[in-house]
Amino acid sequence: MSVLPVLKWPDPRLAQVCAPVGDVTDLRDVVADMFETMYAAPGRGLAGPQVGVMARVFVMDAGWKEGAKTPLACINPEILVRSEEMADGPEGCLSVPGVTAEVARHRAITLAYTDLDGVRHEARMTGAAAIIAQHEYDHLDGVMHFDRLGAAERAAVLAEYEALA
Repeated sequence: MSVLPVLKWPDPRLAQVCAPVGDVTDLRDVVADMFETMYAAPGRGLAGPQVGVMARVFVMDAGWKEGAKTPLACINPEILVRSEEMADGPEGCLSVPGVTAEVARHRAITLAYTDLDGVRHEARMTGAAAIIAQHEYDHLDGVMHFDRLGAAERAAVLAEYEALA
């Protein structure tokens, strides 16, 4: 396993839609590297395109910073259900280091995904897990967290990021 370099905005790969994964077993080593990269960052989620893997895969661990690690690899994920209730909260991104933005996300989702054994799952997620999954899922569609902001807020976040660079 190894820590992978994380692409930084405005790398054009971060704005691309990722391809579905065919054989999930081909991803075992990549997913292991993605977990190592996420934990080393230290982050709570990491999507394939953030490390140059243009496939529909992300890894996450919502609670490891407060307790035991509970790694989750999601291959070909789909958000099946989104709650009507929204929550605004600060979001950071490993591809936009040093900057957070207040983003509105659904409070709860039902996520379908395939694991590394090729088994399909459905999970109802709330709280941090729901926010992280939505953030990483967006990456698979080439959407950055600041793309969910109004024009003025988006410009302010990007200006703050550029000032740090």
